[in-house]
Amino acid sequence: MKEIYPKATVLNMAASIEYSEGGVVSKQILKNQVGNITLFSFDKGQGLSEHTAPFDAFVQILDGEVEIKIDGKPFIVKANESIIMPANITHALYAVEKFKMLLTMIRG
Repeated sequence: MKEIYPKATVLNMAASIEYSEGGVVSKQILKNQVGNITLFSFDKGQGLSEHTAPFDAFVQILDGEVEIKIDGKPFIVKANESIIMPANITHALYAVEKFKMLLTMIRG
């Protein structure tokens, strides 16, 4: 795989992705056999519909604010806050305001 982000370098993730008006942007930071790290930006009002994933997912909000529903329960998560979405439990995201997040999934 082509290395997108250099290793052993200080990175500013929030500055590494721009917002797209009315859209969602994603950039793969790292991917290997045990997991992946992906950077996202969502414009206000955008989101991901309810779904499940086979692995726990660690979400770190870098900018803005998102409502994350896990098993139907809403959580408001803001810049510099994080939440873990459990494997095989439904979750959905809605941009209360535009936001950026770093998603880390570890295969177990």
